[in-house]
Amino acid sequence: MHRRYRPKRHQLIFRVFSMLIDLDELPSISKGTVGFSHNRFNLLSFYDSDHGPGTGESLRDWVESHLRNAKIELSGGPIRLLCYPRIFGYVFNPLSVYFCYQQVDGAETLVAILYEVNNTFRERHTYLIPVLDYDRTQAIHQSCEKKMYVSPFLDMDMTYNFRIRPPSDDISVAIHETNRDGAILDASFSGIRKAISSAKLIKTLARFPLMPIKVIGGIHWEALKLWVKGVPLVHHTEPPANPVTMVVKKTKTTT
Repeated sequence: MHRRYRPKRHQLIFRVFSMLIDLDELPSISKGTVGFSHNRFNLLSFYDSDHGPGTGESLRDWVESHLRNAKIELSGGPIRLLCYPRIFGYVFNPLSVYFCYQQVDGAETLVAILYEVNNTFRERHTYLIPVLDYDRTQAIHQSCEKKMYVSPFLDMDMTYNFRIRPPSDDISVAIHETNRDGAILDASFSGIRKAISSAKLIKTLARFPLMPIKVIGGIHWEALKLWVKGVPLVHHTEPPANPVTMVVKKTKTTT
C-alpha cells in the first residue's frame, strides 16, 4: 500500500509476495526446491549481485563488515533478507530488509536492521540502524534522514520513520515519510509466513507470474498519474559516495 497526502492525495494497493531468505540456507534451499536457484537462472532465483555492493560477493560477509564498523557482532547469528526474488530472470526491489540476529546459547536477538533502497536509476543505498532493547512481542520504531533520491515527486529533505513487526508467523514493514510540514507519504507491506516447498513455489508463481513487471510497470504508471494531477517534479541528485549510512538512534518498541 502507498498513500500520498500532499500536494495531491493519491493511493494504490496491490498484492505481491516476498521471500524471507536466511542467507546461510541459500545453498540447501536451491538444492532442495524445484524451480528455485541461487546465482543461476530458474523460474525463481536469488542472485547475490541484486543486493549489497552488486558485485556478487558474499552478502553475509558484506553485511557483517558494515555491522562490525558499527561495533555490532552477530556471533554467527542468522541474517534473514526480506526481498522479491527474480522471476524468469527479472526483479526490481524498491526496498529489501535485512534482519540481523545475534545468537548466544541458541537464543536469537535482533540487533540490527538494514534497509536497502533501490531507485529506477539503478542506484542503491542502505540504512543500517541498530536495534536496542529488543522485545519480540513489540513493534520496532526506527527513523533516519533520507540520503538518496528515489522518486521524481519527492524531494530530499525528508525523514523515513519505520515501524517494523519482525518476522514470526507474519511480518509488517511500514514507512511513514515526513518533511518539515508533516506527513507526506505512507508505504507498507504485510504478509503471512508460509514454509517454502517446490509445490508452494509453483503455485505462487502461477498466481504472480509477472510480478516484477507489475512492480516496475506500476511505478511508472502511478508516476504518470501523479504528473497528470500536477504534482511538481524534483530533479535527480547523485547518491552519497558512501553506499551505507549508519544511524545511531535509540530504537523504540510498542505493542
